[in-house]
Amino acid sequence: MSVLHDTAAGGAIFGIDPMVYAVSLFALTYFLIVTEWLNRAIVALAVACLMILGGVITQQAAFEGVDFNTLGLLTGMMLIVGVSKNSGMFQYVAIWGAKRVRARPWPLLVMLACVTAAFSAFLDNVTTVLLIAPVTLLITDELRLNPYPYLFAEIFASNIGGAATLIGDPPNIMIGSAAGLSFNQFLLNLGPIIALIFALLLVPLYLIWGRKLHAEQKYRDRVMAYDERGSITDPRLLKQSLFVLALVMTGFVFAHHIGLEPATIAVSGAALLLVLDNLPRSPEAQSKAVGKAFNEVEWTTLFFFIGLFIIVHAVETTGALEKLAGAIVELTAGDRTVTALAIIWISAIASSIIDNIPFVATMIPMIEDMATAFGGTRQLEPLWWSLALGSCLGGNGSLVGASANLIVAGFAERAGQPIRFLPFMLMAFPLMLLSILASSIYLWLRYL
Repeated sequence: MSVLHDTAAGGAIFGIDPMVYAVSLFALTYFLIVTEWLNRAIVALAVACLMILGGVITQQAAFEGVDFNTLGLLTGMMLIVGVSKNSGMFQYVAIWGAKRVRARPWPLLVMLACVTAAFSAFLDNVTTVLLIAPVTLLITDELRLNPYPYLFAEIFASNIGGAATLIGDPPNIMIGSAAGLSFNQFLLNLGPIIALIFALLLVPLYLIWGRKLHAEQKYRDRVMAYDERGSITDPRLLKQSLFVLALVMTGFVFAHHIGLEPATIAVSGAALLLVLDNLPRSPEAQSKAVGKAFNEVEWTTLFFFIGLFIIVHAVETTGALEKLAGAIVELTAGDRTVTALAIIWISAIASSIIDNIPFVATMIPMIEDMATAFGGTRQLEPLWWSLALGSCLGGNGSLVGASANLIVAGFAERAGQPIRFLPFMLMAFPLMLLSILASSIYLWLRYL
């Protein structure tokens, strides 16, 4: 439960009630993020400072609200991927996959979607589309195919695959850290339904596009002539990267047994890969290589998280989220099944309209405040799975639902094949609702 006023700095300025002041700033944060008038990292940091300057929370309490496990896990994985991609391994897999299906259009779409989903589950979906989308545009251009069906499938696959594991999507990282859920728990609880949803997705995609896709043999022969081995630019780094990735994944699987947090495992893996990559270099070359590696870290995203954690923690200390959680429990008559289903549908619809990261940051303390009403923290587990599925899969509902969607749209625009907001949403939103329906049935049958 929230500890009311214990972390406050003595009341908000001008005699305004701290709860009114904090909730007003929180609403302003959402408005500015949705309208994109200012970069979201600027908004989060500025409002976080206003929470402290306004007396809602002290500086010390503000930093206590920052989830450094989430930040460490994100930073570590960003560094590992940033260094690993220089080996060319991701391009190798995409080209290898295209050649395995002999560049046939529909099997190619399925293969690229599978690669995207798999990478998104074990790396993260934003990094995955950054690496896969350019290769997709190259292959479809060579085959004289419209890239839209392929990019559409990859957007869906990235968000679906990212929902399967602790590290696949930032909302899952936040939920896992707050609720103490392990990598294995995410994989075992969400993996089965994610695999089913991915398979279900292929059915409407085939009916919409699959039967119409066709490429002439001469163009397919060009793709078959690609040498995937040529994409491996640094064989030594490839071996090092695979070794470190294997260690990190093993660490995630056995984290509970060895008593380590995911952030420690990810940052340790990043440090080891940096050591292995830089050992043979001169001091000057090491400085350049390390600087390049740290430039791959999405610092804007990390500082957005820091500001957001402080804002939500400040609102929580006023008791506002506790009151809202109580109202939700009262509205659902204390029925855990109704609450869980309400969370997944609200999360999905909200996440298709607004960024799912601030939404999840708001929902986490609200769900935590429901523990007493439902008989303890162990009874909250279905609610956490509802939030994870709703927020991750809901990102498929529109072009602004997830960062990965916007990245793919950016690549498409630069390639002269723009993805328009409304046509995308008219097709994507119903498919997203279908995935949420399947998830709801799964939750009800397995947990509720």
